[in-house]
Amino acid sequence: MTLPSKRLPRPRETLNIRIRAEERNLIDHAAQARGTNRTDFILEAARRAAEDTILDRALISVSPKAYVEFLTRLDAPAKPNPRLRRAMRAPSPWKAG
Repeated sequence: MTLPSKRLPRPRETLNIRIRAEERNLIDHAAQARGTNRTDFILEAARRAAEDTILDRALISVSPKAYVEFLTRLDAPAKPNPRLRRAMRAPSPWKAG
């Protein structure tokens, strides 16, 4: 009989940074508002920024034919449909009623 194995948490490494008190206080305030601690808040924000940076440099390659079709669709006017008409008639949420 085999018992299910539990995943052991990977040990964390230390990352030291120098930070002004005002910045640390701002981060602590935001972390508290989100219901987490400073370390987890900073790690989440840094991970998200790292992923965004890497994705911004991703290259998408398509055939010349597919690229022309893509540009043609971008340049084509929108085709009115019920949802678009309804959206265009709706009042702007940022304008006071």
